[in-house]
Amino acid sequence: MKIGFIGLGAIGAPMAHNLVAAGFDVTVWNRTADKCRALVEAGATQADTPADCVHGDLVITMLADDRALMALLDEHGLIEAMGASTVHVNMATVSIDCARRVAARHDEAERAYIAAPVLGRPDVAKAGKLQILAGGASAAIETARPALETLGARVWPAGEAPYRANVMKLATNYMLVSAVESMGEAAAMTAAYDIPPGDFLEIITSSVFAAPAYTAYAPAMTTREYDNPEGFKLALGAKDMDLALAAAHAENVPMPMGATARTRLTEAMAAGDGDKDLAALAESARRGAHIDD
Repeated sequence: MKIGFIGLGAIGAPMAHNLVAAGFDVTVWNRTADKCRALVEAGATQADTPADCVHGDLVITMLADDRALMALLDEHGLIEAMGASTVHVNMATVSIDCARRVAARHDEAERAYIAAPVLGRPDVAKAGKLQILAGGASAAIETARPALETLGARVWPAGEAPYRANVMKLATNYMLVSAVESMGEAAAMTAAYDIPPGDFLEIITSSVFAAPAYTAYAPAMTTREYDNPEGFKLALGAKDMDLALAAAHAENVPMPMGATARTRLTEAMAAGDGDKDLAALAESARRGAHIDD
């Protein structure tokens, strides 16, 4: 299978490496060309332009946000350059409005498109254990399945409309941010009673809350060390929360917990924690409670 891969960020790069390691014929492109070097050394081909990636069986895009995806489509004519049988697999987290517009443009050009956003941090991507939400025509998903099953532990069907996968991803990240915020608040409350965070967090993540949404972030809260290149940046959590709240607003769905969590994210970014792991929300809770270091 011949695959083009565009977007070699913290999650995209290990995904592309896994495809190369699995023996796929992979051509890569990234706005910062230096990020292609390690993949070329591993056996990938570096494209001169994004359009060079769209003539195989699949072109996978893993970009940061709506703006990056739309720039790729508008400035490089990605859809128009696609082969007639090529499937575009968009694995990024984007807004529902963007998801619908992108799908419509593929339909107009009679090109196959699926949305396949992922659940998991960079370390999960490296292990090939992502959870993948796949929305789109079943035939297109089946074409992409060998690659998706290489990248993830499971491919979850999200329906024929691609945007449904994006809705599920935003809802998941909404719950994740809310969970980390509540854990940070609880850890601050116990700290106010002179209970070290680790004493409390070890108990809850080994019992009532023994789930990845908690276990992945409790260690950083315990050590209070949040500079984790393998983590989920707090600023990205804020971006996803904004997208989730916008999607909810569009359908008149009240999400009051999200508004509270978004305020805490704003406080954290104002304190300079935007590039830190999402677990740094715990520090906002400590500051709010005036807990000394």
